[in-house]
Amino acid sequence: MCLSTVYKNTMAPETVVMKNVMKIECKDGLVLLTDLMERTVAIEGALESANLVDGFVIVREAQ
Repeated sequence: MCLSTVYKNTMAPETVVMKNVMKIECKDGLVLLTDLMERTVAIEGALESANLVDGFVIVREAQ
């Protein structure tokens, strides 16, 4: 199972949006994140990069 930590704009401890993310959807300018506990977070922006081997994703927040 590939779980990831999602960061906003840059990979730093203070920019963590959600940990243990199992599902990412991009829809209508939103990035929808769902974790193992089925909690959902929506970020207005776009997926910038994802490294599923190292378990991190960066979302670029809309300006």
